[in-house]
Amino acid sequence: MASKTIQHDVNEQTGVDMTNARNLSTIAVENIRDFLHHGREEWLVRSRIVSLLENDPAFDKSQREFLSRTEKYERGLAMTNRVYDLQSNYGWSEQETKLAFAVLDDQLPIGLHNIAFQPVFMLQGGHTLLKKYGHLITTRAILGCYLQTELGHGTNVSRLETTATYVPQTEEFEIHSPTLTSSKWWIGALGKTATHGVVQAKLILGGKDMGPHLFLVQLRSLDDHSVLPNITIGDIGPKAAGGYATTDNGFARFNHVRIPRENMLSGFAQVTEDGKYVQPPHAKLSYGGMLYIRANMVTGGGWFTAKAATVAIRYATVRRQGDIGTDGLEKQIITYPSVYYRLLPILSRAYMFIQLGRSLTKAFDTMASRLKQGDTSLLAEMHATTSGLKVYVSSNGVQDLETARRAMGGHGYSAFAGLGRLYADYLPSVTYEGDNFVLDQQVVRAALRSYKALFASNPPCISALSPSSYYLRHLVNNPVVSSFSEEDWRNPSTAILLLELRAAFIVNEHAQNTSEQDASVNQRVSKAVTEAFVATQVAGMIQNLDKMPERNRVVVTKVFLLYLLTAAEGGLTDFLSFGIIRPASGPTPSDPTRSVRMAIKKLCEELLPEAIALTDAFGFTNWDLDSALGVYDGKVYEALWERAQTEPLNRTEVSAAYKTSIRPILERGRRQAAAMPKL
Repeated sequence: MASKTIQHDVNEQTGVDMTNARNLSTIAVENIRDFLHHGREEWLVRSRIVSLLENDPAFDKSQREFLSRTEKYERGLAMTNRVYDLQSNYGWSEQETKLAFAVLDDQLPIGLHNIAFQPVFMLQGGHTLLKKYGHLITTRAILGCYLQTELGHGTNVSRLETTATYVPQTEEFEIHSPTLTSSKWWIGALGKTATHGVVQAKLILGGKDMGPHLFLVQLRSLDDHSVLPNITIGDIGPKAAGGYATTDNGFARFNHVRIPRENMLSGFAQVTEDGKYVQPPHAKLSYGGMLYIRANMVTGGGWFTAKAATVAIRYATVRRQGDIGTDGLEKQIITYPSVYYRLLPILSRAYMFIQLGRSLTKAFDTMASRLKQGDTSLLAEMHATTSGLKVYVSSNGVQDLETARRAMGGHGYSAFAGLGRLYADYLPSVTYEGDNFVLDQQVVRAALRSYKALFASNPPCISALSPSSYYLRHLVNNPVVSSFSEEDWRNPSTAILLLELRAAFIVNEHAQNTSEQDASVNQRVSKAVTEAFVATQVAGMIQNLDKMPERNRVVVTKVFLLYLLTAAEGGLTDFLSFGIIRPASGPTPSDPTRSVRMAIKKLCEELLPEAIALTDAFGFTNWDLDSALGVYDGKVYEALWERAQTEPLNRTEVSAAYKTSIRPILERGRRQAAAMPKL
């Protein structure tokens, strides 16, 4: 007997489904929202700023998909100017202004001034330089960029070709691009915006290469913005998939450009008047700018991922497709295991990265304050952790954005879904500030140094291990492990222990075989080491939930546990390879990994009723998301229809291309058809 189909309005049902999903939740959204935004006060500030921006014509997003590259760049600068107008009009603090830029989802040129140029200058500039330019940079009386990457070299900073030759007779440095490949390339805000730049160049003293150092160079006139003599500057052109369209990534070549000796950033390394070199306290101090950016990339990646999770989970909640459910309607796609298994782990990583980024930023600030006092003790640890986390966050983020888009099916490919734009803007994160595959090597080197330090004494000295290498203690006191039940996996300590053991064993294995490495060893070691470090950080996050209401604490703990279990699932090959998990004995082999997969499935099912509330806690408005599929009320089909009506092609019933192309094609076809013999 055929099943009876219930007649209903599919469009209206979307609103009903979203309302029902919110009603299913058992958590206090406001409390978790405050947690994610580091307190009620910060949330209220953000909310007030968003309310201003989304009602200001300068920040209208309705037409940006139809703008040309040049128009997008100009719009970006108009938004930047308007933010500073608002700062002046409303008396915003620097933190409030920073927050205003953070909520904008266009990659603006001013971002390179704020997160690359200014922090590097303030951290590494000498007293004279700070006194002369510090206030100009802070007030944006000059606009800066950070010129490191070259046409021929990027991540390998030590091989940069741009030179800064000291001329003792005039106490100047001569900045020069000796080859085509020494042209600075990919430099954000350089193409058309910046007036000054911090240039990474090889310091040449008496014909000797002293390695890369930083120099302040004026690029454009402060009177008419024209490029200064002996400098060639331009924009490098559009980026893949239309990403970073608002940023003028540029190129520059220098033809024996002279700058004063004081323009060397001499907070650490220096050159005296007579050309003598003053050694910096640490060889890697000039990399401080990259460390700052990498530290901030963790939080940024978390919020990118949060947007993807919000849009995809909202859409999957109201999109009905396929089998008929108990309510007589097609099932909501979020209820299919193949969907929630993809989306809920993305949600868990967003929560984790947001919290992890906050801790990392604090750690960087502590390191920076010590550097100013000449204390470099935290630099190596910060370099190792930021390298690993930059790789981990960006790799996961790019994958999560695309996974979320694909989970939405065909409509996810529409620009109006919003995730395509996010993906295009986030995609370069795996290569800028250090290519991920190269940075993996930095993590491995740090791990091997810690390994050698541990076993440099007899007995091994566990107290010598840093926080990021503390997992190596298991090589000294190896715990006994066996098979795990689903209940065991419900305890966060299970996944944390296994992730630490995996890191310890894989580093030990690598240390024993450094003379003959396999091709993927750096990536496997780096991921294992980073996930072990992150797992211990998640343990701290769970402990810090003690101030939450009990129900919220239970749910957010499950969110963090889901991250740990999916990370453990990703490490199953290593667990089995090293015997951390062993198959059960018996005549018929059984799957010893089934328990973790079942634990993940049940955890996802427990989190499903809370999913919409957990995404609401991010606090995104419809303007924030700019997604027809992620609208708060769930009426995605109405939103998609309305957005399609804004397409410029729809302004006329008959396209101008009809006369120039379509009609000639049709007429040609008719003539050819008429000349053909009749059948």
